[in-house]
Amino acid sequence: MKTNLPKEIVRRLESVEAKRPRTVIRHILEHGCVTSQELKDMYGYNHPPRAVRDVRELGIPIVTCRAEGSDGRKIAAYKFGDFETTPGTLAKTTGRTALTKALKKALIEKYGSKCFVYLENMDESLLQVDHRVPYEINGEQNGMNVEMFMLLSPSANRAKSWTCEHCENWKHKEPSFCVKCFWAHPEKYEHVAGKQQRIVSVVFTGDEIGDYNRLIEISGIDRTQNTIKSLIYKFVRDKT
Repeated sequence: MKTNLPKEIVRRLESVEAKRPRTVIRHILEHGCVTSQELKDMYGYNHPPRAVRDVRELGIPIVTCRAEGSDGRKIAAYKFGDFETTPGTLAKTTGRTALTKALKKALIEKYGSKCFVYLENMDESLLQVDHRVPYEINGEQNGMNVEMFMLLSPSANRAKSWTCEHCENWKHKEPSFCVKCFWAHPEKYEHVAGKQQRIVSVVFTGDEIGDYNRLIEISGIDRTQNTIKSLIYKFVRDKT
């Protein structure tokens, strides 16, 4: 091992069961750090910050540093931070998996087995539990309060992670800003990552896919969004 951590901390780190954070943790334990390139090339994680975020959400200190990539350019790398000065370090490491399962069950019982963003019914095994307000912004709040969490499909979770991490509030960390965002409360929001926008997610399934293919054929892929907007405009105008 490249780390000089106490055996108890190593034991608890190795007890993490969730695949993505476990992969990051074990690589760092073996090599001292893991680069964004390694997370992509060796493990297939096309969005390395999300994999690292999973580790941080367990209460494990991870710091970002720089390393040299295969092409000689500087790339992001990640290693363990100071366990002694991080409040609550590893407090959630062994218990978070069970907590997530309990939260997931509670969310499904309350809202059904569907993605909050795409409103698509899905097999519950595909859904992921996520904080409405990112953990990096608001920390761990009201642990078992289901209102603080949401169910997302993998693609919606990736889209949310990318948008949040590129939002100006990622620097300012104002929870009240996030609460009013689409990515926290798609059922009722005032902005989309600070922009005055509104989003309608349309998912085509089953026989509807034929309609989707026909729409693309008629309007062209580049004009599909404008075509849908014009249809909505006509419908609203006819009804008012």
